[in-house]
Amino acid sequence: MSFTISGEENIQNAKLLTMRTYLKLEVAGMRSKINVYALVKKELGFKGSRVKVLEQLEDYISEKGILT
Repeated sequence: MSFTISGEENIQNAKLLTMRTYLKLEVAGMRSKINVYALVKKELGFKGSRVKVLEQLEDYISEKGILT
């Protein structure tokens, strides 16, 4: 199954959800070439540990109404 995401807002929302998923994996101990923790902190200006940044990201996603 494949689909296409179009529209700037939809693309940004998909990016946020993807960052959330990868950050959850980082919190669980997975490491990869891309440090999503640093990326989220840089792009959204969040501060704190991985767990705190994940909490802030989830709050941000909820406030934007992306997930219900």
